[in-house]
Parts: sequence; structure tokens; C-alpha cells
Amino acid sequence: MKRILAADIGGTNSRFAFFRIEEKGGLSLVESRWLETRKSRSFSHLLTLLDKTEFALALSQCDLAVLAVAGPVIKGVYSNPPNIPWDIDITNSKDDFNLKRCILINDFAAQAYACRSPIINSARQVVAGEIDSAATLAVIGAGTGLGMAALTPDGAGGYVVVPSEGGHSAFPFESQAEFDFMRFLIDELETAYVEAEFVVSGRGLSLIHQFLSGNKLTAVEVSAGLSQESKTLRWMARFYGRACRNYALQVLARGGVYLAGGVAAKIPDIVNHPEFKRQFHRSKTMSHMLKKIPVYLNTNEESGLWGAAFAGMLNLRKYGDLENA
Repeated sequence: MKRILAADIGGTNSRFAFFRIEEKGGLSLVESRWLETRKSRSFSHLLTLLDKTEFALALSQCDLAVLAVAGPVIKGVYSNPPNIPWDIDITNSKDDFNLKRCILINDFAAQAYACRSPIINSARQVVAGEIDSAATLAVIGAGTGLGMAALTPDGAGGYVVVPSEGGHSAFPFESQAEFDFMRFLIDELETAYVEAEFVVSGRGLSLIHQFLSGNKLTAVEVSAGLSQESKTLRWMARFYGRACRNYALQVLARGGVYLAGGVAAKIPDIVNHPEFKRQFHRSKTMSHMLKKIPVYLNTNEESGLWGAAFAGMLNLRKYGDLENA
């Protein structure tokens, strides 16, 4: 029986879980822990804080650690996440962290793997369509930032994940009112161009509300006052639907689009709003294809842990470490 330490390290929370791979090859979640990322001074300090919680799996006892981090991964061993005040380097993971075997992946690569784990069975369809199981699927999610990744079958029973930092690309605005909002964001954030995650994220929700109402509130405060008639909700639903449509087109996501991240999980009215679906289907040339792509909302906030564990299970299987899988 193999033991996997899975981690999902984000700008707000760092989640850890102990998974077992059972005799028949299935994943079993034993225990999970959540820590506040910014209460740690470094990744090493974060692991020390985890150990102080009396976590059930000692670092030295795991057969494989899979660390999913909210940032680009360089050469499989290093990441300097944009929304975390420290970096992660697993080049010498055994000496530095007491992890004898370790993998570092992007957090939305983990979310993509989660779409092939048991946890995805609880996802709820928000836009109808039909999955093509042989095609690429897309995962997109707004939280502290905006994450994206694509997963495609490799033709040999496995999968290839393509991470993305598309959340940092320029967001497309379409009308005079939206251009006014773009200028507001450029001035407010003192930025050269408006990244997609400035619009479609928790911070984006606050900025939309500030632009429309003149009131500067936190995302939690804004969400508490939203209703179906709210202009803030309508704008957020429109922007989120547009971001999902664009990424679905970029990766040809006929395998479905899966929404992850805290914003839609905490405020499902965003993706239930008619404006979300309208924007997702809106295309002069590709609307016929977009209407065939289903969209699912994954509200399980530990899905990144399941995805990291699933990636670990595939790795152990690939190198012959699972006798019965």
C-alpha cells in the first residue's frame, strides 16, 4: 500500500492531504489539513507548521509527495508563485524537506487531473452539452487569481496535462462601458494592460463593484449583497462566461469545461446567471461548436488535492511501483 502526500499551495490557503492507494488501485483520502499560506515565512516553514498540526503522515513516511503550486513550474523543480511571498525549490527535497521522492506541478494541472479522479463525480452541470471522451478538456477557475489548464488523452491509457498562465494575458473588453472599466482598472491598479485575473477573480469582483457603485468593498462584502438583479453580478457573469469561452476555443475543449476555484464555489449565482451561458455560446463563427460543450461546476475545494494524488498514482504506476494497479 503506497502513501501519497498531496499539497495544493495557493495564494490564500495551502491544503495538504494524506492519500493511500488501495490494493485494487483506488485512491483513499485519509486526512487533510488547511493552513493560511501567508502565515508561513517559507515553504520549509509551511511544512513545519503542518507538522505542528499532528498531521497523520510524517514527511519521511510518504512514498511520493506531489506539490501543486499556484504558479509556473520551471524544469519540474522550481516555482516562484506570483501571489505567494516565497518560492519553492525541490531540487534537494530529501535533504531540505525530508521528502525522499517529490514532484512539483502547477495547481491547475492538479485541477485537470482531478477531472479524472473520483471527486469529479460530484461536479454539477451548469451548461448543457455532450462530452467527447477522446477530446481535450479545459479547467478554469477564479480565486485569488485565475488559473487554467488543459488535459488530453495520450492514446495509451494515460493523460497529458498542458498548464497555462493565461490568467495573466490581456482581457478582451467589447463595449464603451467596458472600455471605461478598462481605463478605470489601468488607473486604479497602475498597470500597462488589464490581465484577465484582474477581472475574473475575487479582486475582480470587488473592482467591478467599485466601478459600478463607487463603493470600495472586499469580495466577501460584495458577495453578501448580490442578487439576480445586481449589475455587479451580471457583469461578473458576463466576464466569467467570456473567459471560459475563450479558453474553450483556444484548447478545443470538446471534452468539457470544468470550473474550479473559490469564486464560483462560493457564489454559484455567477455561473447560474443567464449572462454566463449567453457569453459562453457567443461567437459569430464557433457558436455551433460551443453549444455542444458542457460546462461543469466543481465546488469541492479539495479537488486540487485529489488531482495531485491522481497525478502521483499515475507516476507510481508509470515507474512500476504499483504491483496491483
